[in-house]
Amino acid sequence: MIGAVRALISVVMLAGFYVVALVELIALIVVGVLIGDWVSGLLAVKVVVPVFVASIGALALSIWRAMRHKPEPVDGLPLTEAAAPELWATVRELAEAVRTRMPDEIRLVPDVNAAVSEHSRFLGLVGGRRFLYIGLPLLQAMSVDQLRAVIAHELGHYSGLHTRLAGVAYRGRLTIESTVGALSPYNPLGWGFRGYGLVYRLVDNVVARRQELAADRAAVRVAGRASAMAALRELPGLGAAWSFFFRRYVEPGWTAGFAPDDLFGGFGALVEARADELAELREREPEANASRWDTHPPIGARVAAMAGAPEIDRVPDTRRSGALLPDLTVTGRQLQELTIDAGDREVLRWPEFTAAAIAAAEQREADALLRAAARHTGTPQANLQSILDLVPGDRLADFAAPFFENATRREAVAAFAGPMTMLFRVAAVRSGAGHWQHSWSKPAEFVGADGTPLPLHEIADLAVSPQTLDEARKRLAELGIDPAVAGIVEERATARGARVIGGLANVTVDNHAHDVVLLSNGFVFVPDPGKIEKGRERLRALVGSLPAERLAERYRFLPFEEVASAAVEKRTPVRAVLTLHDGTVMIFREKWDGQDLESKSRETLLEVLGQLRLAT
Repeated sequence: MIGAVRALISVVMLAGFYVVALVELIALIVVGVLIGDWVSGLLAVKVVVPVFVASIGALALSIWRAMRHKPEPVDGLPLTEAAAPELWATVRELAEAVRTRMPDEIRLVPDVNAAVSEHSRFLGLVGGRRFLYIGLPLLQAMSVDQLRAVIAHELGHYSGLHTRLAGVAYRGRLTIESTVGALSPYNPLGWGFRGYGLVYRLVDNVVARRQELAADRAAVRVAGRASAMAALRELPGLGAAWSFFFRRYVEPGWTAGFAPDDLFGGFGALVEARADELAELREREPEANASRWDTHPPIGARVAAMAGAPEIDRVPDTRRSGALLPDLTVTGRQLQELTIDAGDREVLRWPEFTAAAIAAAEQREADALLRAAARHTGTPQANLQSILDLVPGDRLADFAAPFFENATRREAVAAFAGPMTMLFRVAAVRSGAGHWQHSWSKPAEFVGADGTPLPLHEIADLAVSPQTLDEARKRLAELGIDPAVAGIVEERATARGARVIGGLANVTVDNHAHDVVLLSNGFVFVPDPGKIEKGRERLRALVGSLPAERLAERYRFLPFEEVASAAVEKRTPVRAVLTLHDGTVMIFREKWDGQDLESKSRETLLEVLGQLRLAT
């Protein structure tokens, strides 16, 4: 019933959109006639015709796209009934319980989610092929009863006709969004369309939230109140664990050019190792507040709505839901092969992957420090031995001071024991005397060949003092660590691992037109950018087309570390003079008609310029 209501509302709202369009077009013609009476007919034509043609074109194009749109199934691993008989039997049982037709295809997806879709025809009047998507992390973390509740919820969307009639709502939303997107922000008719589009989203989202509550009731009725509530409580912690897994374990190595051999198996191992932490997250009160723009009610409200429902009489199945597949590990590897493109990355087992990832990150840090040491000493190359040679005669203070703002020379030397420890780890890795030990339950630990932690920070404390430097050298030698092997790998800083933090269009660099993309570790200068009025659109297309590292490879990249000093001569519009370590002077000017990537890009630029200091 709710699905039919949503479809009816969508039809009414879409008809209202066309009425708004007709009214605005009539108003435009009236304005043109008035202008013709007051000034001249030629001026009226010049004002009205371009706006009229653009608006009609945008409306016609959006209707055409919406009518021809054909949804595509989500990428995932198809699970046939022969390959996963117990899972199919479970889904079939639940489909019968909610009184709906079985999905035609079940796909495993790499996401903390489950969903259904139906490729209906004739605006939902005729049913079509049905798809059920199950996230692999759910199979790794949820019990069978919890997964039953999740699947029952999704099948509840089928029984309520939510998926079949969703095509009407989707095409209505697509028509409005396409029309608004095709109109220039300066087209006055676009203002009315945008306002109506916001109203459409608000109304449609209200109905969508009611559909979710209706599907929740189906889950409670079929899978049980306790299982449905437990499944909902599981989702926030599981989503946080999934994000943590990629941020902490996957991304560093992936960025460094490595790939784990069993990506999703790693997440399963993390869930097992951190069960206590996940239990704590599960016990937290779920979010109870919602935004009017949300398509789903907050989990707290959904749990509260379930609390008063009667419990069903059923024997609990507390097995991990991965038991519904014959071999979850093999299936996870198949999903990885299908959905993850490792490119030319070196594939490693998890222990080696973690060790290589952290070692590569520390080598990049060491490279930056050693390049600074080479500039400081006036030599083309530097290594850890070069820095140790600065300790006698208190020369280390001159090198260390720029790294620690507001520190005295003595404080800077003492604080440099931290970077020195990192350099010792790099030397230990390259000497074969140490490595990073992988762990799912705690941060990786740096250990020696025998697996015991190395006292490198203690040795670094000795190494920064002239009186104890020889003792530090002796202890390094006893551990088999050669300072001379910790040298520079990358002669110049790259944008590997960098992220976009801002951008400005229509600036000049040494009196030549450029767009500038701000990365977390440098500037990317894009010459001869194009039309002034397309600045923001151009920047967004640029940063959306390539990752930061590729942008830096394609265009001129200036790492922050190569800037010796930055002087801001004017803040609005920005005028700055950058002096590089090689003596080059660059003049950066922002224009009054410049545009930014997002609203805080200018503030970000000024913050970056303020942080650039004399050579480090």
